[in-house]
Amino acid sequence: MSNGTSMMKSAWELDPAVRVDRAILHELASNLRCEWLVTNGIGGFACGTVGGIDTRRYHGLLVAALEPPLGRAVLFAKVEELVTIGHQRFELAANQWRDGTVAPRGFIWLESFGLEGTVPVWRYVLADAVLEKRVWMEHGANTTFVHYTLVSGSRPIALSLAAFVNDRDYHAMTRAGDRSMGVCAQGNALAVEMFEGVTRLTLHTTAGAWEAEHVWYRDVHLREESLRGFDALDDRLRVGHVDLELAPGDVVTIIASVDAAVSVDVDAASERQRAREAELWRKAGSPVDLRVRQLVLAADQFVVRRATTANPHGTSILAGYPWFGDWGRDTMIALPGLTLSTGRPELCRTILETFAEFVDEGMLPNRFPDVLAPPEYNTVDATLWYFEAIRQYVVATTDTDVVTRLMPVLEEIVSRHIAGTRYGIHVDADGLLFAGEAGVQLTWMDAKVGDWVVTPRIGKAIEVNALWYNALEIMIAFRNQQGRDAMDLRRAAAVARRGMQRFWNPARGYCFDVLDGPDGPESALRPNQLLAVSLHHSALSIDQQRSVVDACWRNLYTPMGLRSLAPEASGYQARYEGDLRQRDRAYHQGTVWSWLIGPFVEAHLRCYGDREQARRLLKPLLAHVGDAGLGSVSEIFDGEAPFTPRGCFAQAWGVAEVLRMYERLAELRSTPRHE
Repeated sequence: MSNGTSMMKSAWELDPAVRVDRAILHELASNLRCEWLVTNGIGGFACGTVGGIDTRRYHGLLVAALEPPLGRAVLFAKVEELVTIGHQRFELAANQWRDGTVAPRGFIWLESFGLEGTVPVWRYVLADAVLEKRVWMEHGANTTFVHYTLVSGSRPIALSLAAFVNDRDYHAMTRAGDRSMGVCAQGNALAVEMFEGVTRLTLHTTAGAWEAEHVWYRDVHLREESLRGFDALDDRLRVGHVDLELAPGDVVTIIASVDAAVSVDVDAASERQRAREAELWRKAGSPVDLRVRQLVLAADQFVVRRATTANPHGTSILAGYPWFGDWGRDTMIALPGLTLSTGRPELCRTILETFAEFVDEGMLPNRFPDVLAPPEYNTVDATLWYFEAIRQYVVATTDTDVVTRLMPVLEEIVSRHIAGTRYGIHVDADGLLFAGEAGVQLTWMDAKVGDWVVTPRIGKAIEVNALWYNALEIMIAFRNQQGRDAMDLRRAAAVARRGMQRFWNPARGYCFDVLDGPDGPESALRPNQLLAVSLHHSALSIDQQRSVVDACWRNLYTPMGLRSLAPEASGYQARYEGDLRQRDRAYHQGTVWSWLIGPFVEAHLRCYGDREQARRLLKPLLAHVGDAGLGSVSEIFDGEAPFTPRGCFAQAWGVAEVLRMYERLAELRSTPRHE
């Protein structure tokens, strides 16, 4: 049987930037460590382990964003493949069950795994046959393509494809007894009625015909959920299968979509995917380093549509995969690296303007909840990062029109912070910004379990005030550009600059972390003070800046980022593991954060001007592109060797800060942007 030819070249002709070979794929622990991700630009995604075993509740082939960019639901769980060649049977699927059994073990037939752009490609060697599998999503749609090519073989193979579905919020789990779904097969289409009278998922096949089923598979064990202290058992429904025969060169694709009328022109969909990624590389200056090329594509995976009443083309940034939504702080920190460093300034402006619509009482949202609910404003620093993101945009583009457009919002922010806004945020007589109330976490060190705030940091936090001083200086420059008087801001900045000297701890040679808190000054060494060096406007002397960098380098730096607390400090925890309470206790108490490599390298470069050393500091995280979340950068790592990756396997600000500093060192583009 022939299904036509495919326009897609074999990934293995293209020297992919990320490739996992047989030795890793055939060993269970190592193939569970490596995960892949594809996204659709509206909040939906597909992800899993390279060996095919689902280890998270978030793994699936179609995690649809039903209320873009959130409202995400696991709809299409997986496809299980059975290949028969003569009398030989090859089960390509892999699952772990409640009792720990792994069956089948389809990863033993894998020759290689790699990324073709962002498209994951599995190559199976089955006797003398070679079968390739690809997964990608349609940009802007909740549609996933699962594509198979019989690359070679001496004779046709029999291929059976079985489809499994869930219908649950991606934070939840499925129980087989919860309900029954309607399944209707008509030729090459299979409709799954997940609520009575509502078809939520349609599966199309480009060859063969569906045979409907309704069989629950119970007690799939999700290893990562168990390790994180959560319910680890999930059920999924087998809704149908397709039996076909493939000759060498034949292809077949399953298209899963929430849109029943989705196009089944697979070659056109593949070409759109390739063309889009080629355009992203072109805009980024066609980087030569394959790892940087992967990060350019990873940067785009966090960009999502967030339509507003005023702007149907509103855009936001998802903080990380697989579980974060869009957060104001993460968006503003990540924005320059994800957009300006990749040659997409128009996208940066769109996001800046989108967030301006959500400013309330002089504050940007901390996060947008997964459910349809108002934004949450429990952050003190997200709003201040907004000024720095705008500054970097203006420097990169010389577009001052955006300043004119946003100036009323920026003026409102400054005036509300001086006069006072939510959560006790206000400027004191020393010019410093105070923030915090009992039971609320406002800084980026925001772990909270129930009523327990792990690192409350009530008072005047060093990075918050570094951002505040930086924002005042930026506003002075903006007013000057507009020919407006800025004397009031100059006075406020001068007082804040003097006030910043209160943070200096001469006995230790670095800054206090928090002043004027309930328990007095906090002297523990944390990386927050790096922002008092790395931000464009610094209130510290050059000697103080160097002392801060040296202290952080000696005690906080690791190859994967910076520790959130020095090892000798009380409460330091080297490993991020255990249940939610144990993990949150460690989250900002020694855990390494990848995004902090940006402020550290920026601060080091500012103090010492050693570009070669700065490049060396970036190399380990560039190499990490081939580990854990393949093609991306992990959120966090353990505080001690071997610095095991933890948390989200793809994090926006980690990717962004590596790209930003790479471009800062004039390696991403042929010429650096104007400073």
